[in-house]
Amino acid sequence: MSSTTPDERLRTAIAKIEAAAAENRLTPASATNASRWLTESYLAEYVPDVLALVDADRFEELDRLFWEVIPFGTGGRRGLMADIGSATINNRTIGESAQGLAVYMQQATGKTSGVAVVTSDTRLRSHDFAKLTATTFAANGLKVYLFESPRATPELSFAVRHLKCDVGAMVSASHNPPSDNGFKAYWSTGGQVLPPHDKGIIDCVYQCQELATIDFDEAVAAGKIEIIGAEVDRAYIANVLAMSLSQARDIKAVFTPLHGVGETAVYRAAEAAGFEGVTIFEPQRAADGNFPNVPDQLPNPERPEVFAPAIEQARAEDAALVLASDPDADRLGIAVRNGEGEYVHVSGNRIGVLIADYILRKRKEAGTLSPEHYVVETLVTTPLIAKLAQAADVRAIDDLLVGFKYIGQTMDREGPDNFVFGAEESLGYLAGQYARDKDAAIAGLYILELAAELHAEGKTLLDRLDEIYVEHGYFTESQTSLVSEGPTGKAQIDALMQTFRDAPPAELAGITLSRARDYGTHEVRSLPDNARVEDLPQPQGDLVFFDSAPGERQISFAARPSGTEPKIKFYYFAQASCPNKDALTTAKTNLEATLTDFKTALTEWVKKVVDN
Repeated sequence: MSSTTPDERLRTAIAKIEAAAAENRLTPASATNASRWLTESYLAEYVPDVLALVDADRFEELDRLFWEVIPFGTGGRRGLMADIGSATINNRTIGESAQGLAVYMQQATGKTSGVAVVTSDTRLRSHDFAKLTATTFAANGLKVYLFESPRATPELSFAVRHLKCDVGAMVSASHNPPSDNGFKAYWSTGGQVLPPHDKGIIDCVYQCQELATIDFDEAVAAGKIEIIGAEVDRAYIANVLAMSLSQARDIKAVFTPLHGVGETAVYRAAEAAGFEGVTIFEPQRAADGNFPNVPDQLPNPERPEVFAPAIEQARAEDAALVLASDPDADRLGIAVRNGEGEYVHVSGNRIGVLIADYILRKRKEAGTLSPEHYVVETLVTTPLIAKLAQAADVRAIDDLLVGFKYIGQTMDREGPDNFVFGAEESLGYLAGQYARDKDAAIAGLYILELAAELHAEGKTLLDRLDEIYVEHGYFTESQTSLVSEGPTGKAQIDALMQTFRDAPPAELAGITLSRARDYGTHEVRSLPDNARVEDLPQPQGDLVFFDSAPGERQISFAARPSGTEPKIKFYYFAQASCPNKDALTTAKTNLEATLTDFKTALTEWVKKVVDN
């Protein structure tokens, strides 16, 4: 009877991995990462699980777990949860994230200790991951503030500043499905980490071997971890309410946290502000990372389907609007009742337009604006916000890459005293200086105030949008995505982006595209020859815009790989002049039809490229 030694079993497993890679059953990166998890002594506890997959020839699953070392994207590290895997969120990758952040902070600042604050949303395993993060920080010599229970991402951003922390960590995967989780890293500004810090942290993560640890209860008893809650909550809500611009409170609305933390932020702020007509949607109130009562269990307020259950309650209560925050309550979506009694889902761009217009009008009336003040938005956010800012004689900074961290960075660079409003199309908004990340609570406050003022005039938020269009022209935007998951998905996305650069479409649905603006190569190219005509300044990012020729009607689209999900995103922009109110309906109908045809044509073009 022969027996196999552990070393022999490991050698056999590695040989099988190498053979699978040679047969294209595993990507090279998966083979490298899986082999490392089998051979490095500091990963020994995971060896049995990896061996079980290899022994069972489950190479497809092995590929899914190890095809990359999960990177820091536009929203930190985010992905599928699993027990093992360099490409997933698990105890090891969360521990590495915390250790890497702590080590890098100390290297970058020259400190031997430091202060950190940690919290999480309501996702599965979030609280355990938050405790793991706290103990890892504490074991690396940091004094750690840990929230007693789940809180909103913007409150974490606020807490970093309020508690004078060096770093912060939020365990969340934003609006992703229940299977996912993530780790958002914050710097002392209260903003998410930016270049070069993000690369420095990842370098430290890659160098992590043994993870520092300490018993949680012992750390609390020793004062190395301090449990916090109510005091920071009060300070955060007070800062939100200090931004109020109106006393109007007479409005009926339904709010849903989609089983997330929104009750601690959006609803608490609305209550404290005196909005007695705002009720909470009970079926989606309980903290539950499975999001059981959300359609398709996808708690993303950008999806109109998400609002359907709460709209039934809103109709029964004769409410004027429905508000929904995502699980970590940094994004806010709304649906508004129109003149026919139907509830209309409002896009993130249009919510941003409504809030920007409201703030600029109220502050103009109050005399608190100057030409030095500024509004900030990302490159893929509606140009109508910049137009509103210019009309109010304030600066518009609208050339930022995707990610609210760049809005926070701009606030610190340009001076927070002159910051008026920041927006991104994916339901992210901020006003005030108390945070450096988007906040559904301040967005909710302003939407409710504006809705209450309009209600007193017999108008709705939709009516106000129409008034803005008559004054500035009709603007409409849209998005589509191509999802490409797993180890081959990234290659497909990269190849498609390269095709956009090398052989882009010059005409779609009868719309001639006249130029490309490439933020990856820093150049403007004329079309159809795709020849460089001028330099394009910063920022640097994997983003390409294509524009039609200037005229009464303009169409543009942008393509970029998502920084947090396995997809390539397409952003569409269209605008047309609207000389008067009577022309608005025609302008809307014609432009929406044109944009629909344009999107269909691009989708077909992309399909041909991918299929070839």
